[in-house]
Amino acid sequence: MLPEAVAAMTEELPRTGNASSLHTSGRRARRIVEEARERVGDALGAGPSEVVFTAGGTEADNLAVKGLFWARRAQDARRRRIVASPVEHHAVLDAVEWLAAHEGAEIDWLPVDSLGRVDLVALGETLARDPGSVALVTVMWANNEVGTVQPVAEIVAAAHEHGIPVHSDAVQAVGQLAVDFGVSGLDCLTVSGHKIGGPVGAGAVLARRGLDLVPVLHGGGQERGVRSGTLDVPALHAFGVAAEIAVADREELAVRIGALRDDLLRAVVAAVPDAVLRGDPDPAGRLPFNAHATFPGCEGDSLLYLLDARGVECSTGSACQAGVPQPSHVLLAMGVPEPVARGALRFSLGRTSTAADVEAVAAAIGPAVERARRAGVGGFATEAVPS
Repeated sequence: MLPEAVAAMTEELPRTGNASSLHTSGRRARRIVEEARERVGDALGAGPSEVVFTAGGTEADNLAVKGLFWARRAQDARRRRIVASPVEHHAVLDAVEWLAAHEGAEIDWLPVDSLGRVDLVALGETLARDPGSVALVTVMWANNEVGTVQPVAEIVAAAHEHGIPVHSDAVQAVGQLAVDFGVSGLDCLTVSGHKIGGPVGAGAVLARRGLDLVPVLHGGGQERGVRSGTLDVPALHAFGVAAEIAVADREELAVRIGALRDDLLRAVVAAVPDAVLRGDPDPAGRLPFNAHATFPGCEGDSLLYLLDARGVECSTGSACQAGVPQPSHVLLAMGVPEPVARGALRFSLGRTSTAADVEAVAAAIGPAVERARRAGVGGFATEAVPS
C-alpha cells in the first residue's frame, strides 16, 4: 500500500458511523465515501454516479458480467450469448462459465494470437452472426499473466455497431496504462484497489449512465440498489487516495519501471539463452510492470521454489491459481504446448522495484534453471512442494 493510502485508512479506522445512517457520524462517513467516489471517478474518467463500489476486483467482475447478462436477457430472452476471450482472469472466466452451467448462457470464445491478443476479424464475424442474441462482450484491458494489451477501442467499436454492450476487466491496466472510461466508450469497467497501492478488499464497477445491472448481492440496497452491503469507509477512503496518486504518477512510473523490466528481461535471456518471452515483445503493446517467460525443460513450480529460497518472489501465472498443478489457460489459448506452458514464470515489478532487485534476479535465475533441469520435473516437485 502507498504510505498515503495507509495514512488515509488508519485515519478512518477508529471512527464510527455507517455511511447509510442519517445521524452525524453517518453523514460524516457518507461524505468520506462520496469524496472517494469522486476521486476514483476523476482518476478514471467517470462521473461519480458511474462508480459502484465493491469489495474488490473479483466481486466487481462478477457484478459486471452476471449483472449485465441478467439485465440484457430480461429485456430480450434471445440474448443468451456471451462473447469472451479465453485469456480472461478467472474472476471473469469462471463467472462466464457459471452462467453457462446454471443460467443457460452460450459462450463464444474468441481466438487469440500467439501474443494473447484477440482476433478482431473473428470478433466481427462472431458478432455479425445473429447479433440480437448477444448479451455482452467481455475482454480484459490487459492480460494479468503475459501483459499483452487488448485493442479495446476496436472491440468497443465492433460491438457498438450492433448495439451490444462491452465490459472490460481493467484491474491490471489502471496505474500502468492510460485508462479513461469516458474516452474508451466501454459500458462497464472493473478495477481493484490493491493493484494500485490501495487496500485489499476495495474495488469498483464503472457503469455508464443508464446501464442496467441486476444485483448479485441483495440486502440493504446500498450503491443505488446495485450492490448491497455496509460500505467499508476506511478502505474506500484509502482506495480513492491510491487511485488519485496512481494515475498522477503513471507516466513517470511507466517509463522508470518499464526500463527496469527491459533490463530484467535482458538479464534473464543472458543467463538462460533459450528462455522465451511471452506476450507482446513491443513495450508499447504490453504492461510496463510485467515480465513473463517460459523456461524449456523446467517446471514452473520448481523454479518458483528455488528462486523463493534465494529471496526472489515470483509467480507461475495468476496468483489465484498458485499451487494448482496445471498449465496456464492463457498460454494454452496462445497456442503454447502444454509441456512448455508448465515452465512459465511471471515477474511483477512496481514502484518500489530497483536496479538491485533486477541484479538479484539476474544472479539467481541461471543457477535455479540449471538445478531444476538437473533434478527433473517429477523429482524436484516432490521435494520442493510443501506437504
